[in-house]
Amino acid sequence: MDTDIRHPGVKSVGWSLVQAARLHRSRTGDKLSDLGLFAGQEQVLQALSHSGPMTMGDLAVILRVRPPTASKTISRLASLKLVERHTEPGDARVVRVKLTREGKKKASAINALWDEVENELLAGFDNKDRKRLRKLLRRAAKNLASITGADPSSFDGDDEVDEPTSVEEPLAATA
Repeated sequence: MDTDIRHPGVKSVGWSLVQAARLHRSRTGDKLSDLGLFAGQEQVLQALSHSGPMTMGDLAVILRVRPPTASKTISRLASLKLVERHTEPGDARVVRVKLTREGKKKASAINALWDEVENELLAGFDNKDRKRLRKLLRRAAKNLASITGADPSSFDGDDEVDEPTSVEEPLAATA
């Protein structure tokens, strides 16, 4: 009996990407549970930590979720006293969200956790490999974003200008 069973998609880039993403999400989820959080909540705290107070609509856009999904997550985080909601003076329909002091502490812990999991994920990768992988994943995301109607520019990074990674392997410039 052959015990070397492999998924038929094992040579597919998409399949490999999905497997890596699942394992990354699982590892991150395990570490988030140590902080009393669930997967997805960290993204809200990171977004607010990075951008400061924002409207629910802006938060939904950044997270690439529908406003009711963002609202539900904010309600849970508010019950944990990690975020506060305030209506906009003059227009009570606009709700702004900001981190509490405890939320800022959690966001800092999340950043450390995120770095730790990323280092585990990319163990054995040098800086050149990491940069190249980041660029390739952004390019792939942009390809799908342009097809699905998502904003491709939201996948632009701080290192968008491609440089050759070696003499033998020049990269084509990304647009």
